[in-house]
Amino acid sequence: MNRTRPHASNKAKPSDEAGIPLALCRVAIDTYRENVAYLHRECDLYRAEGFQALSKVEVRANGRRILATLNVVDDVAIVGHTQLGLSEDAFALLGVEEGHPVSVSQAEPPASIPALRRKIAGERLTRRDFREIVQDIAELRYSKIELTAFVVACELGELDREEIFYLSDAMGRVGRRLDWHEHPVVDKHCIGGIPGNRTSMLVVPIVAAHGLLCPKTSSRAITSPSGTADTMEVLAKVDVPFDELGELVRTHRGCVAWGGTSELSPADDVLIAVERPLSIDSPGQMVASILSKKVAAGSTHLLLDIPVGPHAKVRSMPEARRLRKLFEFVAGRMGLVLDVVITDGSQPVGRGIGPVLEARDVMRVLTNHPHAPMDLRQKSLRLAGRMLEFDPDIRGGDGFGIARDILDSGRALEKMQAIIRAQGEKPFDLDAPELAPHRFEVLAPQAGVVTAIDNLRLARIARLAGAPKAKGAGVDLLAQIGDRVERGQPLYRVYAAFRSERGFAHQCSEHHSGYSIGQPDEINRLNVEF
Repeated sequence: MNRTRPHASNKAKPSDEAGIPLALCRVAIDTYRENVAYLHRECDLYRAEGFQALSKVEVRANGRRILATLNVVDDVAIVGHTQLGLSEDAFALLGVEEGHPVSVSQAEPPASIPALRRKIAGERLTRRDFREIVQDIAELRYSKIELTAFVVACELGELDREEIFYLSDAMGRVGRRLDWHEHPVVDKHCIGGIPGNRTSMLVVPIVAAHGLLCPKTSSRAITSPSGTADTMEVLAKVDVPFDELGELVRTHRGCVAWGGTSELSPADDVLIAVERPLSIDSPGQMVASILSKKVAAGSTHLLLDIPVGPHAKVRSMPEARRLRKLFEFVAGRMGLVLDVVITDGSQPVGRGIGPVLEARDVMRVLTNHPHAPMDLRQKSLRLAGRMLEFDPDIRGGDGFGIARDILDSGRALEKMQAIIRAQGEKPFDLDAPELAPHRFEVLAPQAGVVTAIDNLRLARIARLAGAPKAKGAGVDLLAQIGDRVERGQPLYRVYAAFRSERGFAHQCSEHHSGYSIGQPDEINRLNVEF
């Protein structure tokens, strides 16, 4: 595996240490991936340099430098007159001890600000414009306000497909890139929006057991109750250091790791920190986020799952086909072989929504447990089968049977257990998973057939209950579309970490349970590729 990395701007010349030195102070505040510096209003340096709150400053110490957003404080209990405070992320990044002398100066404005202003005005940007913007974003030169302006401008301006390629290519080129010196290197991704749906944790061990190289780096939840990394973290460590990732994948032919520690497409991680609270996930940014990560991870072949449903990210088949064409265009320009599968997203996949409940479902499928959710098993097998057909030695149509044999024989379980041990195993009891202590059930208001399930409502209830932050929180489904239920029969069970979160989730479920109950002829089945 070759690791390439563009020039980083974290080295400072000795002359950069000029200025009024301050003593470094660690401020125990989690600013969520944003470097924040704290100066006291009565600090001599603050008054001498004319700093302004929320401006960007450059902090230098011991030959290193970082950029940070300045906050001004009036309480010496936080930062003294001769100190510079750094938030947790910034302190770790600078890498020196408390009390170490540091220098602070105004940061130069990002060179790409003129391009950002043109995009805000609705103009079309060039390839060079996007490279400059992405470089500045990755180097943390943008403030949260400027990042938000870029994200919103791209959302409202509806990037054309050439711009989306420029953005994707730029994001993939900034940061580390892997070269496995193998072909094919396969990966699988779902655009999200469907609760449960932990197919990646089943596809990876199946494909890896066959022998294909599958370096799966996953994201944490943005707006959902759990991402693949959140669920895998119940079973094993997911923050695998970059230098260990290569050996792990080489040895076991796969991994299920969090991409945040691998420095692959780092600008994407910065943008996600803004998109998350805004609940923005536009098609252009979705394509750029997914494809830049995959190309940077060294993947040559990608299977993409686009679920379609009335309460999914993609609501109709025409919309799904347009998105597929966009992905295919950008992937082709980036040299990535892409197989897009449109699947049924009318209801959650599996029974559990939330990290522990989803991990339970995954392990039940891998162990061929009698209570394994069949929808999760079947969808995973079909996706794994399509991925196995990236192998030139497997004929089209044969992949499903091979995937089923690998799962039924226990080879997939053995491979997953090996990956879990290699990443750092955590205790997990399949038969008695550790669930959140406060629970309640939502009952059917009438007898009939479940005709529809609102994915967004159930995801919201699970998040209100504390998922994914509380691993044991979430929703356990007891009925699916097509099931006949009686009045008062439980539809699902909610697990909450705290009484207050139980109250919020309960209130949300009372407003609307997320289930529609009627007659069988009211069920609207989707015609999808599966």
